Amino acid sequence: MTTPNDLSDKALAVFAFAIYHQLESGDAVTSVVTSDASGHKADPGAIAELVAAELATEGEGRLHFTPAGQLMLSQIVDRIRGTW
Repeated sequence: MTTPNDLSDKALAVFAFAIYHQLESGDAVTSVVTSDASGHKADPGAIAELVAAELATEGEGRLHFTPAGQLMLSQIVDRIRGTW
């Protein structure tokens, strides 16, 4: 089972991006864009790492968190809030 300690900083940054949007909106985030019209792009290595760890799948310009990825995302949010 992959833990946040197993992930590179770039892969963790993808989670940080998702967490920002989840905390800002109050809605659960299940996917994030991999590139936008402003030229922002998720690191290809981070995407490959998350896919290889079975935490996400890639398709249609989005990175979709798998159930394991969604669980990790929620656990990181819980730790940010100080609850675990």
